[in-house]
Amino acid sequence: MEALGRRVLVSAFDGWNDAGEAASAAIALLREQGEYEPVFSADPELYFDYQYTRPQVVADGEGGRSLKWPEATLLRPRKTTRSGTQLWLLTGVEPARAWQAFASEFVDVALREDITGFVTLGSMMSDVPHTRPISVFSGSENENVRLQLGLERSSYEGPVGILSVLTDAAETAGIPTASLWANVPHYVAGHTPSPKATLALLDRLEDVSGAEVPRAGLSVEAAAWEASIDAAAADDEEMTEYIRQLEQTRDTWDSPEASGDAIAQEFERYLRRGGDGPTKPGRDDPPAPRR
Repeated sequence: MEALGRRVLVSAFDGWNDAGEAASAAIALLREQGEYEPVFSADPELYFDYQYTRPQVVADGEGGRSLKWPEATLLRPRKTTRSGTQLWLLTGVEPARAWQAFASEFVDVALREDITGFVTLGSMMSDVPHTRPISVFSGSENENVRLQLGLERSSYEGPVGILSVLTDAAETAGIPTASLWANVPHYVAGHTPSPKATLALLDRLEDVSGAEVPRAGLSVEAAAWEASIDAAAADDEEMTEYIRQLEQTRDTWDSPEASGDAIAQEFERYLRRGGDGPTKPGRDDPPAPRR
């Protein structure tokens, strides 16, 4: 893909940007299915609040115990080629402070790695049914990227997470960017991982980057995830009715008359409420302006 070039950095972070662990799971799968080596890790003392993101005690196979500190790391493919698109990875925990310095450090490393494009992955809790395809908002602040890949430009104003800060720093440094956000049903996002949303993000990542993206067994996991929610909802009449209402709304959005607005509205509603899902089924947020 000419819009993002052949050396694309893909980023996702645990925390505010990661409903249902969908985005971080996507990066984890890419890392597991490929061969990567660390290039740079941020100093945790500079960027993390240990009362908020505490270090963990972990045991190894021989019974030894050690501390694992919160981290953010950029990784490169062990074997780089001149043909085809390759993916670099940036992942970790969303930092608690000094976001501008944090972003500058990683963008400097990206420039040293000759990164030609930057894609952020996020997931948000939304008023959507688990029974329908997971929608992914695909946007960019870069006009050339929008034109070549058919992406949107967000009109959102309000609080943002570290992904937006990194995107801004990358664009300022001359690295074209794109952002992918999956909509995760709010009534399950806080309780279980959402492999169906992870699969949707990876599908869209392949579309915009042109890279060959592995999925492993995600299709099977996504089907099992959906079936488990079906089973739980079957014993709850109120939940069953609520899901039916969400299905009707989604089907209306997916009609030709509504194309273009639905995903953008959900994305902006999510950001306006600070990344939190609805307080109860049927919460009615104000409509977002048309893009």
